[in-house]
Amino acid sequence: MADLFQNLALGFGVAFTPVNLMLCLIGALVGTLVGVLPGIGTIATVAMLLPITFGLPPVGALIMLAGIYYGAQYGGSTTSILVNIPGEATSVVTTLDGHQMAKQGRAGPALAIAAIGSFFAGCVATVLIAVLGAPLTKLALAFGPAEYFSLMVLGLIFAVVLAKGSVLKAIAMIAFGILLSMVGSDIETGASRMAFNIPELADGLGFATVAMGVFGFAEIIRNLDAGAGLNRDLVQQKITGLMPTKQDLKEAAPAIARGTVLGSILGILPGGGAVISSFASYTLEKKISKTPQMFGRGAIVGVAGPESANNAAAQTSFIPLLTLGIPPNAVMALMVGAMTIHGIVPGPQVMQKQPELVWGMIASMWLGNLMLIIINLPLVGIWVRLLRVPYRLMFPSIVVFCAIGIYSVNNAPTDVILAGVFGLVGYWLIKHDFEPAPMLLGMVLGPLMEENLRRALLISRGDWSVFVTRPLSAVLMAVAAALLVLAVLPALRRKRDEVFVE
Repeated sequence: MADLFQNLALGFGVAFTPVNLMLCLIGALVGTLVGVLPGIGTIATVAMLLPITFGLPPVGALIMLAGIYYGAQYGGSTTSILVNIPGEATSVVTTLDGHQMAKQGRAGPALAIAAIGSFFAGCVATVLIAVLGAPLTKLALAFGPAEYFSLMVLGLIFAVVLAKGSVLKAIAMIAFGILLSMVGSDIETGASRMAFNIPELADGLGFATVAMGVFGFAEIIRNLDAGAGLNRDLVQQKITGLMPTKQDLKEAAPAIARGTVLGSILGILPGGGAVISSFASYTLEKKISKTPQMFGRGAIVGVAGPESANNAAAQTSFIPLLTLGIPPNAVMALMVGAMTIHGIVPGPQVMQKQPELVWGMIASMWLGNLMLIIINLPLVGIWVRLLRVPYRLMFPSIVVFCAIGIYSVNNAPTDVILAGVFGLVGYWLIKHDFEPAPMLLGMVLGPLMEENLRRALLISRGDWSVFVTRPLSAVLMAVAAALLVLAVLPALRRKRDEVFVE
């Protein structure tokens, strides 16, 4: 316990520096803006802002990116309640009761309960990260090259298991990502591979370039294709009576507590923790309610539970990232990319080798949550005005921002062209039900997997059995194999059923 307080003191010392406080505030503001404006998305925004982090210190860069992620969970509730359009996928459930409350003239209490629930859940999740962080990183001492390789295989299998749709497509995306990571020079010999004698590819493909293309540009094309910017059902009346009544707080408090617990648990599991937890919380509240018929008609617990759950899950998803180096979702995969850009090798040893980075981030989450509750409630009027801007007027500025960001990394026009090409690739993938996130994960983990595979084989003198004879590596491989079997079985059963029907 003494170590925990010592680590938190170190973290708050790092987070309270003027630069990190400013970056935390910027992240929280940008995240809220992203959550408020439908059609941009957290993944696309983090991808767009990756180039900016090149000039920032590593701790500050990660604090800002983390702020954007959990800030978007707050912002998404504003549009769900006022406009009936979820700014984030995690806020889909909030539309059901939040907008009904707004129509009844109770938009103020709905927004306040969403903010209070999110703040409480964020604080609890931050404590949980601090408590679980140190014990999990003690495993780092048992990790050698074979264990690291097996851990990364497990991370990729998680991406396959939790990808939506076809397992085969998810595996294809990971393989494509690993291939992209191999473009450039061999990490051992320096020999050129898959560069096709193109000088610009000699150093490989930039992670920021690919991420910006498949998420940033592809998202813009998809939104324009889907006709984003249709008429929005705005709550036109002035929002008054922001503070909830005692009865509102009495009803919402148990739902906030249940949502926080549920979200904290589901967030640790790799996958769409924040999305799943908001749906799970709404279902739970409806099941245990004495008046389930009120759900969908403005029940305040239908806002309190899911909003607490998605914020708790968004923050506890940092636990597998910070302690094991496994990104549990697409945003965390981009965070791994940001760490790699700054020369930080993701994995169990980060907490030991760079404690100021990890504990600074953990402390900044508490400060970020405090900033968000202060930011969100007074600025509701500004967010409503922003929502009236048509998407067709907004997207050119986003494209320009993306292009400047990519160009500024290496001052290379080729990078902007490559990002555009990957934008078209990303759009094609989305249209054909391929998920780009596993591809990015493959691209991030590819070089690390290759390096640890070579090291493990050099140490074992080419003996491949090293991955199953070392106990920890064998356990990780067994878990990965079991998960893959579980993912493939439903597809095999479906095929058997189709054959049987024929």
